[in-house]
Amino acid sequence: MNKRKLISETKAIVFIVLTVLLVKVTVLEAYIVPTGSMENTIMTGDFLIGSRFVYGMRTPDWIGIPYTDIGFFIPYIKFPEFKIPTTGDVLIFKYPRDKYVKYVKRCVAGPGDTLIVQQKKLYVNGVEIPMWENGKYLTAPMQKNFRQSDIFLSSKTNINKDNIGPIYVPKSGDVFQIDEETNWRFLLPIILMEGHTATLKSNEVEYEFTLQDPNELFRRKGKDDVYENYFPKGPLLTPWSKAIKDEDFQFLVIDGIPASEWTKYKVSQNYYWAMGDNRDNSLDSRYWGYIPENNILGEALFTYFSLDLDSWMPRWDRIGTVLR
Repeated sequence: MNKRKLISETKAIVFIVLTVLLVKVTVLEAYIVPTGSMENTIMTGDFLIGSRFVYGMRTPDWIGIPYTDIGFFIPYIKFPEFKIPTTGDVLIFKYPRDKYVKYVKRCVAGPGDTLIVQQKKLYVNGVEIPMWENGKYLTAPMQKNFRQSDIFLSSKTNINKDNIGPIYVPKSGDVFQIDEETNWRFLLPIILMEGHTATLKSNEVEYEFTLQDPNELFRRKGKDDVYENYFPKGPLLTPWSKAIKDEDFQFLVIDGIPASEWTKYKVSQNYYWAMGDNRDNSLDSRYWGYIPENNILGEALFTYFSLDLDSWMPRWDRIGTVLR
């Protein structure tokens, strides 16, 4: 092979690779399902194709080495959407507590909705939402005397995964008053998801709030050193950390301004609530809360390949399965 031909073929390969990558980050979203949280709608080992442009195609927001944290985020441009996410859509999105991880769940409530889960039954704006065609329950409902401390905003009303609410899903333009009664465990994550900074600052001790949960980082990386950067050893805190007492929020500073000087906060994007179709085996909004609009990557459409992870044999009957 002469030098000119080698250069020509190298250019062709580079062009093909760049074209594929451009399509992937702007038009299509690929996702490999590692868990059974959406069974039997989506099976563990399914390879999904999703539409990026249906909710508004956007330019890449991260440059780096795939499947690693090595890289950096960049500003992006979002194009007009063909539709907004609605109840029933299967969403592919960045996990709010680990921005390097993608999740797939079903949207069950959107901006401005109020939802309740009572003995497993889901109600949105007072109307019962039946389980989807291929969804399932594995166990009997948890009783209300069984409390789960890791549930979203665990309280007298948010008791366990089968009994939650009422919960309001914020929408763009909502205004929340800020005073001594403010529930910062609810509002602070929203403020952070919208690009603001927040710290706890007192007596020359300062901790920076982050949405990156060390427990999730450990689950992905398997390295104990992820905890070194977090309280009590490091300078980072998550808004849901049990190390924070309610009275500690008197030292909260947002964008360099003490929270005591804020009187209100206006929400700048829409939020969504998502749950797995395998309702009893799904780490979803019942545990970690809202999905911000900016985290949504696309709508999952169909399975283009499927692999049984026990036998490592293809599931030919799953190929081409349209998700609904």
